Amino acid sequence: MESPKITRALISVSDKMGLAAFAKGLHAAGVEIYSTGGTRSHLEKEGIPVIDIAAYTGFPEMMGGRLKTLHPKVHGGILCRRDHVGDMNALAENNIKTFELVIVNLYPFEATVAKEGVTEEEAVENIDIGGPSMIRAAAKNHQFVTVVTSQDQYSLVLEQIQKNGRTTLQLRQSLARDAFTMTGNYDNAISQYFMERLAKEEFPAILSVKLKRNDVLRYGENPHQQAALYADPRCRSASVVSARQLNGKELSYNNLLDLDSALAIVRAFDKPAVSVIKHNNPCGAAADDQIANAVSKAMAGDPLSAFGSVIGFNRPVDIASAEILATPGLFVEAIAAPSFDADALEMLTKKPKWGANVRLLHVGSLEIPPSRWVLRPLEGGALLQESDTQCDPEGLWSVVTEKKPDHAAMEDVRFAWEIVRHVKSNAIVLAKDKMLLGVGAGQMSRVDSVEIAIKKAGSRIEGSVLASDAFFPFPDSIDMVSAFNIRAVIQPGGSRNDAAVIEACNRYGIPMIFTGRRHFKH
Repeated sequence: MESPKITRALISVSDKMGLAAFAKGLHAAGVEIYSTGGTRSHLEKEGIPVIDIAAYTGFPEMMGGRLKTLHPKVHGGILCRRDHVGDMNALAENNIKTFELVIVNLYPFEATVAKEGVTEEEAVENIDIGGPSMIRAAAKNHQFVTVVTSQDQYSLVLEQIQKNGRTTLQLRQSLARDAFTMTGNYDNAISQYFMERLAKEEFPAILSVKLKRNDVLRYGENPHQQAALYADPRCRSASVVSARQLNGKELSYNNLLDLDSALAIVRAFDKPAVSVIKHNNPCGAAADDQIANAVSKAMAGDPLSAFGSVIGFNRPVDIASAEILATPGLFVEAIAAPSFDADALEMLTKKPKWGANVRLLHVGSLEIPPSRWVLRPLEGGALLQESDTQCDPEGLWSVVTEKKPDHAAMEDVRFAWEIVRHVKSNAIVLAKDKMLLGVGAGQMSRVDSVEIAIKKAGSRIEGSVLASDAFFPFPDSIDMVSAFNIRAVIQPGGSRNDAAVIEACNRYGIPMIFTGRRHFKH
């Protein structure tokens, strides 16, 4: 059977952006428009003829707008099959008109519950009932009905109606798919809201994840792998996903991973801080009273590895910081920061040879805490855990050696302990003056990680502090660093050989702190 000519449209929308122009085009094409209260008033103000649904059904809106379109004259006109004699006879016997076009979007439930201090009553009143019912009915009957659920679809639908008086089956199928996706996501958002409010367990029995595709990337970790970037609409914290790119080439899969790690480090510091990331591990990091000083120290942590790195700031990038980064011989792939001063932005994009290509991401304020949960896909499922962002209470730390660290050493210990949780395990960090000097990351043996960190730190190791993400199983790592005047060691403790490790520190006069908390990063 030929696609039905569109003669009648039912419109009921919460978001009225772009609706007036669409409706004017429909009216000009000879489409009769029916609508509900708020939408009808909006269209009438625009001078568009509209028939009130209540006048058509003979049933007034009631209960504060809760009951508007739930009526056989509405749903019968949407659901009837034009090639079924029984359906068409039922329309005629009950004086029901057909609707070939249904234009509906839903109450803003997700936007409502995302607001600070929203009450349950407000949330419940923003659960749409009639809207999803009309959308599902129209999508189910897409053989004969065109369902429009987004303003992005207005122009294409109007173009086909203006050209042929009807839409193609291919378009209606595509719109039906989008409609069912929309109602499914909407129901999921409501379900998640009540799960979070009412669940007695931290982990729900069924975990639903809603992610919206932001972009298709050039490729994944390697050129032969396809990749895309998805966003969590519920996430409110500053991130590389929601950032505004101010300059540079398209972000790669690896850029996004590294920039995410860079922000994770600097957002943990109250003082101005900068992190330098290479292959998802920090090769430089520093905190200071001035952000430009932090930049200098962070870039000097491992200058060789810093070539082609990505950088994270927890303060706006100022001109002094830009001048350092624009130094000849340095090369930066990408920078993420709360903002960029105008003169710093101009310098970074014009002065260095790589300026035109450097990716600059304006992420906004880092004050909102990151998500509490981390979801990690596995083949056939996923792991869900709390993110490792909680502060470690120093009241639970204990100095287990005869010698105690002095005040200056403790300042560096705190810095090193914050950094080590961001390094792939087995992780070893050497730091001094709130500056990362050497990192041993991702080694199968902790001794190997210590050896690498020593090599990276070089002669600067004298007077530094050492942090280990997990306990030392043997005193051999302490033996390795004993010749370098290490001012303090911090580690979780908990090894069966703790006594031997403590004894080694006492023998070398190295203060050691146990935190009681491990920071593996796999």
